[in-house]
This record gives sequence, structure tokens and C-alpha cells, in this order.
Amino acid sequence: MSKKLERVLRALAREGLDVRKDDLVYKVRLSGDTNSPEAEVLLPEGFKLEAKALKQLANLAAVHHPDAGGVKHCCATPDFHPGDSGIPIGSVVVNDPDHGIAIPAAVGTDINCGMRLHYTDLDVGEFMARKDELVALLKGDYLLGTRDVGMYGDAAHGMFEWGVDGWAEHVRKRPTGMAEHIVFEQVQADVNKHTHFHGGLYCGDMSVVPEKLLAGKNDLIRPDDLGTIGRGNHFVEIQVIDEILDPSLAWEWFGGEARQGLVVCMIHSGSRMVGKAIGGNWLDRVRREWPKGMKFPESKIFPVPVDSPLFEEYEAAQAAAANYGFVNRVILGELWRRRMREVFGMRDLPLLWDQPHNLMNFEPHGDETVLITRKGACPAHRDLPTIIPGSMGTASYLCVGMGSERFYSSASHGAGRATSRGRMGRFVRDADHEKELGLDGIECVTLRDERRVEEAPAAYKPIDPIIDVQVAAGIIKPVVKFRPLLTFKA
Repeated sequence: MSKKLERVLRALAREGLDVRKDDLVYKVRLSGDTNSPEAEVLLPEGFKLEAKALKQLANLAAVHHPDAGGVKHCCATPDFHPGDSGIPIGSVVVNDPDHGIAIPAAVGTDINCGMRLHYTDLDVGEFMARKDELVALLKGDYLLGTRDVGMYGDAAHGMFEWGVDGWAEHVRKRPTGMAEHIVFEQVQADVNKHTHFHGGLYCGDMSVVPEKLLAGKNDLIRPDDLGTIGRGNHFVEIQVIDEILDPSLAWEWFGGEARQGLVVCMIHSGSRMVGKAIGGNWLDRVRREWPKGMKFPESKIFPVPVDSPLFEEYEAAQAAAANYGFVNRVILGELWRRRMREVFGMRDLPLLWDQPHNLMNFEPHGDETVLITRKGACPAHRDLPTIIPGSMGTASYLCVGMGSERFYSSASHGAGRATSRGRMGRFVRDADHEKELGLDGIECVTLRDERRVEEAPAAYKPIDPIIDVQVAAGIIKPVVKFRPLLTFKA
């Protein structure tokens, strides 16, 4: 161990953390707490150990309920960094599915935030020749409110209860606005073959849905944020294949179209204000339901017993928000498909994969089933696609999951922030920092310049070491490397 690392570990000990290094993995626990599992963090060599993030992870591993015990296992992916809610981004919590605990805060309010990847048959030269026409149309849809997303009440109920299937079943019978341009047979094939959980968690609880989204069967509603990108690190980005790293899988996944210079579309968004409302209400609810007379947890992280009616209610509430998130990503993709077809002619524009990275669900693990909660960590199950974006100035990757047992088939959902949005804000009005922020030559389509600066490449950790360390740990294998052409940021 280097003297520098020794000094860092001593400093962390003064912060109340026991930290030790085991090859590429750091193990952390609250000082003096031998009853909780050691949380594990996979980090590239030379990456900074963030005391705040480590404290949040140690607190998460130490969560207990007086009637149901504690966490079974807790780990973090290498894009690990502090979260605003006290839960670190990149965390994976594993619990007993029968008599353990569930932690709604470990999902948070951005329920079913996730990634979606479409591809085209266009080379970059063909795309760039008519790029400006496309950008003008998509800017209207994504940023100026021209998207015209509406549905009748029966479709809204189907969406919240069953996800994409429930929404599509009703919308295709009475399409309105942009839905008149959707090829629903293609959406159904996307759900069946190319979407995690087949685009829905069953069965969503309608009673938790914000009142303005409830309607009679024949009432037309227009959700304010359905088909919108969202703030923060969410985006719609046009990219191009920069390098093919596994030709066999790339050929299979891209239907024989994979080649350098091929244009793709990557989408990162979730359940928007529905997730915020439902998730926020549940953070308050679990606090109110804490056993009477019992001291609140110091961490302010409140679990619920898995074998309680309260957990069943949370599952149904999470499902309603998650289903809205699945449909939101579908609509973002369908808006892109519509405008691409207007500009470049009728094309398939297939979906390669859609996956969540903020969800709690039951999964098989070896010979058992466990309850896994991922917060800013994506599924990386064996042989399935895993989408890991960089920043709008660096590479993104399509990988194949290796089903890592140690990390419970979980991979990073990006590179991870290096600098908070608040600290990046000091550069907003300083044009001299374009090069320093990595914004030279970056095309970011946004109505707010502060968003461009907050999400500048310099705000993020480098993506390549994040990918490399996960390859070394047997979590993923890269298939295709992309580079960005232009990014839409709300």
C-alpha cells in the first residue's frame, strides 16, 4: 500500500469509516459496526476516494429495521458518487426476499430512469447532410412543446397499471396527435424482444397517480411531461459508431447493419414528475410508518419489512411510476422515429435495447432469489445488452453483461460526476472556459446555457477507466464504442 493511500485511509478513519483495499475493490464499514456487511466499491486505480460517498454507502449497508433485520449485501459500481438524498449514486443493495428489508430511498424519486438505444441504416455523411432539418423538428418536440402527446383515459389507466402494453393497446385504437404516426406493430415487437421487463411492472397502483393524470375512459388528457427529456444528466443524443469491439455480437444486435460511421440515437430519461411525486410521497410514508417509540435511524434512511403489507403497497406504487417511465422513453423514441422518417424517408429505425437503472425488483442469483435495488446502476445480466453513456463530449459504450456474481449482475450507468452542478454553475457566464470545460466543438441543443455548462464533459469522470475496470472485474464486455454528434438537453 502506498503512503498516499495510507494517509487517505487514516483521514477516512477520522471521518468514522473503516476502509480497506482488496485489489481493485475498496471495502467500507462504519467504524465499530461489526454487525453490518462491509460494502464494496469497485474503483479504477488512481480514482479519488470520496469521503461523502463512502459515508453514504456505509450508512446504506448499516440500515436495519427493528422487526426485519438488515441489509444482506451492498456494493457500488465505479461511477460511484454522492447523491443529494443521502443515497450514493451507483449503489446496489441486496436483501432477503422473504424476511428482509426494502429501502424505498435506495430507489429514490427518479423511478425507472433508464437508457434506450435505437440505430439507423444511415452513415454519418448522409445524416450530416440533412442534420439541421432534423434538429429544427426535434428541438420543437423535445424543448418547445410541439410534441402533441395526448391519450384518452383508458390508455392512461392501461399505462399506469401495465406499462407499454397497456398504453399501446388503447392508444392504437384511438390515436391522437403524435400517436397517429406510431407504427404500433413495431412498438409491440420492441417490447417483446428488446425491452427489460417487457416494458412494464405489474400491476401499478392507480391510487398513487397524481390527480391531474386521472380521467374517465373517454376523457382526453395531455400529460405535461410525457415525452420530455428531463433535467440533470438526462438527454437525447445522436451518436455514431466509432469502433466495433465485438464484431460477432455487433452483427447480431444490429441486424447485420453494424459498421463504423453508422448513426444511432441514445436516450436517457425516466418517470419525470410522476416518479418524483410517487417517490417523494413514499419517502414521507415510510418515515411516518416507523414503529412507534423506536428511535429514528441516524442516517435518516427508513426501511420497511419485505413481508409486510407496506412493502406490497410500495411495489405497486413503484410499478405505476416505472410504467410511466417506460412509456416516456417509448414516446421520446417515437418522436425521434417520426422526425427521422420525415427527413430521411420511411425507415425501420430499430430499437436495440431499453433498460432501467433505478428500480427495486426480485432477481435470481445463483440458486436463490434476492431483492435487488439499483440506484444509478444498470442490470448487466449474462448475454444481455448493457448501455453505458459517457458525457456529451466523450465516448459511450454498448456492452454485453457477464452476469457477475460478486456485483449481482450490475454495472455502472455512466461515468459518474466529478464536480457537482452547483460548482459547475460558476462557469455559466464565462465564455473563456469553453476549452477547459471540454465544450469546444460540442453541439448541445438546449434552451438553457447553464444546462450545457452543468453537464460539460469536465463535470464527469473519464469513461474509459470506468469501462476497463468493469471488464477486469468480469462485469461487462464492450461490444461497440460510440462518439457523440449532437445532444439535446432540457
